Amino acid sequence: MKKTFIDYVLRVRLPITLFVALLSFTITYFASRAERDGVGYTPNQPISFSHKLHVGDMKIDCQYCHTGVEKSRYAMVPPLETCMNCHRIARKDKPDIIKLTNYYNKGIAFPWKRIHRVPDFVYFNHSVHVNNGIDCVNCHGNVPQMEKIGQMNSFTMSACLDCHRNAHQRFPELKNLNSGPANCYTCHR
Repeated sequence: MKKTFIDYVLRVRLPITLFVALLSFTITYFASRAERDGVGYTPNQPISFSHKLHVGDMKIDCQYCHTGVEKSRYAMVPPLETCMNCHRIARKDKPDIIKLTNYYNKGIAFPWKRIHRVPDFVYFNHSVHVNNGIDCVNCHGNVPQMEKIGQMNSFTMSACLDCHRNAHQRFPELKNLNSGPANCYTCHR
């Protein structure tokens, strides 16, 4: 009787259990991919901000709003003061600009939703990349054509390593560019 039960467990239950576990893992892995690597994440912001208008049509440089990106590891979401440099005068009667102005006048930070994010255990320095001539669109996608900003590329370890290892193929126009470091300590400090 005991041998029959063990045979039943080994022949029937164990394969079914393993199959269900493997299937669950596989479905979870692929279903949560967008959440894990962020590709396609395009949330609605508290106000409509068109990068297509500002960066594409008006040709405002990314660094005008994302100040310090050439000196800091962060690109930073622009403070309202930057927006108000133009919008004290330009289009100040539009509902979204009125909303922006109200936040500015009250001295309250605007509640933008963060889009591009690397995990907390990863060190990434924007200034190193910008100062080596790597344009924002290489990581952030074709921002000058985005009406609504979203994450277009993966910020996973494999994506970063692929770029670091193949820098010369990805950026042939940057003659003095060295391959990026690929040792663990570069990003995991």
